[in-house]
Amino acid sequence: MNEQPTTRSGASAGQRTERRFHSFVALGDSTTEGMDDPTPTGGYRGWADRLADRLATMVPDFRYANLAVRGRYAAQVRAEQLAPALALRPDLISVIAGVNDLFRARCDLAELIGHLDAMYAASAATGATVLTITQPDPVAVPRMAKPVQRRLYAYNEELRASAARHGVLVVDFARMPAATHPLFWSVDRLHLNSLGHTRMAATIAGALGLPPVVGDPGVGEGSELPPPPVLTRREALTRDVTWLGEYFTPWLWRHVRGRSSGDGLLAKRPELTALTWQSEDASS
Repeated sequence: MNEQPTTRSGASAGQRTERRFHSFVALGDSTTEGMDDPTPTGGYRGWADRLADRLATMVPDFRYANLAVRGRYAAQVRAEQLAPALALRPDLISVIAGVNDLFRARCDLAELIGHLDAMYAASAATGATVLTITQPDPVAVPRMAKPVQRRLYAYNEELRASAARHGVLVVDFARMPAATHPLFWSVDRLHLNSLGHTRMAATIAGALGLPPVVGDPGVGEGSELPPPPVLTRREALTRDVTWLGEYFTPWLWRHVRGRSSGDGLLAKRPELTALTWQSEDASS
């Protein structure tokens, strides 16, 4: 399987002319913050940091900011991160938000897409290249997310339409079956693991027209992946009950109380700065 990410022009990623970006600002929630891709020195790295690392090898004066904070809803991303991001005047902006909204008991999809649409429009108006992603089917990862499935399908369709209106590059993970492979996901089944973030960065790099790195295929390329494990009904039930108690219930309890895992946290890279990864981080 060699699936090409969707681009704003409708051409395959391999047909895009290579661009060199001098600055990149990432907006969003836990996925863009980098959970669950830990660094040896604490904190999280993630796909955006990994993509920035690759971009920096192409431009000596490259600078990067990551404004994402875990737990943020789309409205919060717009209110807290959009204006600071635009003030930095980057030539590449990523806007990825909405998953936390989809898991709320009540989700106003029109309002959610309205926030995304406003962020796409404002970002694209600066002349920057703007990218976003669709979300893969959650049922393939946490089995108990079935009630969210229909809502997510509608979200992806509306997101594609909004992105098309504003010339935003869409990396369409929802149409890449390999994106839901268990190898890419953390034990909480809500966040990518280090391998997942690495593969996500490679896929987005390909969509941007960056030269490929040997041995670093994108998420859409799944032919080399082992088949997912086949569980008995008892094994699947045991795993789901464990997940429900250890991960989903604490998350639900926080949200019922109006709290978030990101309460009190600030962006890890609020300003555009040159990259200074430790060598041990850069090789992870």
